[in-house]
Amino acid sequence: MPDPASNPPSPATAKSMDEIMALCKRRGFVFQASEIYGGINGFWDYGPLGAQLKKNLRDAWWQDVVMNPCWGRTGPSGERVRTVPLDSTIIQHPRVWQASGHIAGFNDPMVDCRETKQRYRYDHVQVFTRQGTTSEAPMFAFVLGTETENRQRKKAEKKFDMKMEVVALSDIAPADWPKVLAPHAEAIGTLTEPKQFNLMFKTYVGATAGEDDVAYLRPETAQGIFVQFKNVVDTTRVKIPFGIAQTGKAFRNEVTPRNFTFRSREFEQMEVEFFCHESEALDWFSFWRKWRMEWWESIGLAGENLRLYDTPQKDLAHYAKAGSDVEYRFPFTAPGFGELEGIAYRGDFDLRQHAEHSGLKDNLKYFDMTRGEPLPNGQPKGEKYFPHVIEPSAGLDRGVLAILCEAYTKDASRPSPEIMRFHPRVAPIKAAVFPLVNKDGMPEVADRLHAELQGRFGRSGFIETDAKQSIGKRYARMDEAGCPYCFTVDGDTLTGQTVTVRDRDTGKQDRIALDKVGGFLAGKLGA
Repeated sequence: MPDPASNPPSPATAKSMDEIMALCKRRGFVFQASEIYGGINGFWDYGPLGAQLKKNLRDAWWQDVVMNPCWGRTGPSGERVRTVPLDSTIIQHPRVWQASGHIAGFNDPMVDCRETKQRYRYDHVQVFTRQGTTSEAPMFAFVLGTETENRQRKKAEKKFDMKMEVVALSDIAPADWPKVLAPHAEAIGTLTEPKQFNLMFKTYVGATAGEDDVAYLRPETAQGIFVQFKNVVDTTRVKIPFGIAQTGKAFRNEVTPRNFTFRSREFEQMEVEFFCHESEALDWFSFWRKWRMEWWESIGLAGENLRLYDTPQKDLAHYAKAGSDVEYRFPFTAPGFGELEGIAYRGDFDLRQHAEHSGLKDNLKYFDMTRGEPLPNGQPKGEKYFPHVIEPSAGLDRGVLAILCEAYTKDASRPSPEIMRFHPRVAPIKAAVFPLVNKDGMPEVADRLHAELQGRFGRSGFIETDAKQSIGKRYARMDEAGCPYCFTVDGDTLTGQTVTVRDRDTGKQDRIALDKVGGFLAGKLGA
């Protein structure tokens, strides 16, 4: 099992999201999509460092969920956890989404502002009202997640010169809506009544397609797993309990994408559908709930900014029997938290739905030879049933964002105060090799060491080399990029075959033998 990062946690409330976003662009982590054309809201591109950081997080999940599931632990049944991979298509048959309920029910109520032409999710709009009443004074609306409630309260009280309290827009009587000042509006009373808005992206299949050929970009990766359940069982030797895992893009036509990459219209999921017998389902739910929290801790999110939150029964989906969220305290949610991953006990809803809508009926059931009444020979008769499902579903983009926020640190005592304290496992740059000066044979030695480290560790990240500017400025660039270790070739390298190794987090420098650098780095990276 990977060791948790040793970095001390930094309260999210002490960090500026604007500064984090500025560093992300400056160092090539995240760019606005189509930026040269003014950008497109809700879409983001990952630059060189961001693409590698995202790949490292995805690879860590794949290794720990698929290749060595749950670090080799045994589950409630006493056997090691088993998971097999799948890669399903983004566009599925439209009837998949009818069966899952997305076409009929994947809607959010929205309200529009007639003045600004902006649209908001009805359940995300909060309203400041005069304390003790909603009918005697104007009301000030804002959108959750845009600014802290205290800052919004100060704006409201300054504008209307009265003490105010917050309520949900849905709690305001329709007759009082003409008194509400919409977010970003100048005039009062510009909000429309809520209306439903489907979040799926529609497309058409075929070069000459019409309305009979409508399809949808998938809003989640889960359904591709459910519709291939029978094929996976028929073509592998997996036995229940087991999981099917996949990563991939999903698309939701969010009305108000916001908070950097947190709520986007195109995003990537890392998801497991774990199939088990109903009698063991709650035990497996508890197992996955606990282990997924440990996994996020193991890659650098341990501390006060991470928590496990149990979903109240009233907030669960109609088919869910239990649910928990791994949540992170982002700078834009502080002092509250935002969801990183949901662990849901979905019952047998999905397989039953697809069995009914596809007409396959009992063909999607699983035949379990280990269960059922005993036969005269003492062997179990077997039982045919729809498995129950535990779903750990993580957001890859949200995971990257949480890692960026947690890693971001400021140290005013350094020449460049911004440091990205990534866990070595996910750091996009694993090490840097620098010649102290660009002469006297140092560049040649640095090039050889760089080539050695690149060949050994390059599969999981960059090994940088650079001979320009002062060594202090090169160290500062690596701090901002999150490189954990820098190796410097200097005059003593040429005479004593040693190099300086600098630790990103402490700034401490030590000397090690030139021929021990690879082993040193392997020990630090766990490679």
